[in-house]
Amino acid sequence: MFRHDTKIRVRYGETDQMGYMYYGNYAEFFEVGRVEMLRSLGLTYAGMEESGIMMPVLELNCKYLKPARYDEEITVAVTMAKMPGVKIHFKYELYNPKQELIHVGETLLAFINMKTNRPCLPPQEFIDKLKPFFE
Repeated sequence: MFRHDTKIRVRYGETDQMGYMYYGNYAEFFEVGRVEMLRSLGLTYAGMEESGIMMPVLELNCKYLKPARYDEEITVAVTMAKMPGVKIHFKYELYNPKQELIHVGETLLAFINMKTNRPCLPPQEFIDKLKPFFE
């Protein structure tokens, strides 16, 4: 299992009239968490795309427990519970500054060969960097 935490501050433009983060912005926090998780391993989305592989989202699920509020620093905990194959599954837990769980979610992405537009396995470098977390 691999877990990585990222902190993101809720900005004014991400909130509604009540000062709550707009519901559609949670998916953006998921993306930031995913990108930073991969970056912590020395991997980047840009590098994946340069190698000819893209990772579109196939599924997004989320549950709102409490609101994220303007100017709060939210911890986005991203977990990968198993080694990816053609698909990769991420789980998210968002915590407010009091360390209260405020949101949970999941995404399922696929590895797609950009030349053939067909599903493929992740690059070997990707597998090599994740392998120690699943042995």
